[in-house]
Amino acid sequence: MKRPRGPAARGTAARPLPSRVTVEGLDRAPHRAFLRALGLSDADLARPFIGVASTDGRVTPCNALLGEFAREACGAVRKAGGIPFNFASISVADSMSMNHGGMRYSLPSRELIADGLEAVVRGHAYDGLVAFAGCDKTLPGMMMAMVRLDLPAVFQYGGAALPGTWRGRDVTVLDAYEAVGAVLAGEMRVAELDELEHVCLPTLGACPGQFTANTMAMVSETLGLALPGSATMPAVAAERRAQAREAGRVVMDILGRGGPLPREVVTRKSLENACAAVAATGGSTNAALHIPAIAHEAGIRFSLDDFARVAKRTPLIADMKPGGRFLAKDLHAIGGVYAVLKELLRRGALHGECLTIFGTRLERELEDHPGGDGEVVRRTPISATGGLVVLKGNLCPEGALLKVAGLKSLRFEGTARVFDSEEACAEVVRRRAYRAGDVLVIRYEGPRGGPGMREMLGVTALIYGQGMGEKVALLTDGRFSGATRGMMIGYVSPEAEAGGPLALVRDGDRITVDAERRTATLHVSPAELARRRRRWKAPRRAQLSGALQKYAALVGPASHGAVTHRGARRKH
Repeated sequence: MKRPRGPAARGTAARPLPSRVTVEGLDRAPHRAFLRALGLSDADLARPFIGVASTDGRVTPCNALLGEFAREACGAVRKAGGIPFNFASISVADSMSMNHGGMRYSLPSRELIADGLEAVVRGHAYDGLVAFAGCDKTLPGMMMAMVRLDLPAVFQYGGAALPGTWRGRDVTVLDAYEAVGAVLAGEMRVAELDELEHVCLPTLGACPGQFTANTMAMVSETLGLALPGSATMPAVAAERRAQAREAGRVVMDILGRGGPLPREVVTRKSLENACAAVAATGGSTNAALHIPAIAHEAGIRFSLDDFARVAKRTPLIADMKPGGRFLAKDLHAIGGVYAVLKELLRRGALHGECLTIFGTRLERELEDHPGGDGEVVRRTPISATGGLVVLKGNLCPEGALLKVAGLKSLRFEGTARVFDSEEACAEVVRRRAYRAGDVLVIRYEGPRGGPGMREMLGVTALIYGQGMGEKVALLTDGRFSGATRGMMIGYVSPEAEAGGPLALVRDGDRITVDAERRTATLHVSPAELARRRRRWKAPRRAQLSGALQKYAALVGPASHGAVTHRGARRKH
């Protein structure tokens, strides 16, 4: 449909331009001198200033193209009458921090990105923002900043990599993770793993399944923070550059019209839509951590319970990896995120009145868009409820998360095997010194206890690769990758460090996980738990300093997004 266009916004936006505080007045002569040193003219100083932020860098393939895309957006901003200011933010990728202490910095990096963007945009008084991100924590970090700043803004995902081909089938880096477990189990030769390692990630871009990056990209479109089609287009597609230019043009349109601003599109109903999109595609469990954090920036109290309510009423309709068969490129080929949303709207599982980035109603945008193709996006649901389940019980009074998409059995009962760190459990798994029926409990890895709430794909992929993915369960107050599959229950709240029930579990305790009933039960009497609590002391940890010290002191519970500040004024 025809998009509404605003004026060129040469200082004529509906709201006063924040940048004027840096360029107008006698005492701003030094400021103007600094800007002229950047090559700006007198005419340029009269135009709106737009920040163009990215997590560009050669540290991972997820972010390596973002600088090129940001430069395209800068050119479009200038063409539309604005002055772009290009800057980069940090990124800590789960891929490179996996399986060692560096993972403690992954989730805190989300807050560093949001805080960094706030500092630059507020500190330099920019009038709008285009934000590019490419990997797991960079996406929610950028979106949190956009909502916090509440300026004209467009989010742009860098896109996923294409899959590799190995022995006649599509493969991704998840296959390499799980192949390590297969080698340890004696089911694959090292030479075969070497072949797979060399072909599983053939292009730049993020992981191509419905893992965390692609899940949060879907959230960005659904919330109305990003351009339609941006979530599923491959990173190396030629159209990516044109889309980056469109992001630059659209931010100027939003500035000219005076909206919609991020807090106008991020509402309780649009957040519920985002949860529905995640549940309908069997997306990453991390979304249940990041969506409440985005809501927090808008002043909306949104918790794991809200996610659970939406997931329970939403059918699983997209057959996406890791639980299913298809990748982001396959979803893009049949219509992308809007194909999922169209099918959800048809089923009455979507709020169609929510605004898009263009200020139009979502249901109007979906009218002329194709719906499900019957294969990637099913017309008959794979299951009546979503691919993620929130569990409650005496083990997790504030909730825990299990991805059920692809699970053969929804119930597990076993015997606890308790570890006070990820490393302790990983060593046992590498040696295959565990057995079917074990519930591997990894605790003191929550947001505060870790600190940093480490992601445990290294351990879970080893278990799955060893053929034990549903023969054992893993229960933790840490996080999982969007690529994790199997009977893996994470995000247990309250965390052990805060004295949650997970801290009281002992070797040999019986535990039942029932996804159909949405329960996680520790079969220990209340009297015995009370006795254990009286004797409980948190284990001594190495003294913290720097970023982790500050994070541990400020971070809140996972059930409310693991945020580190009080957020915007609450909306009812």
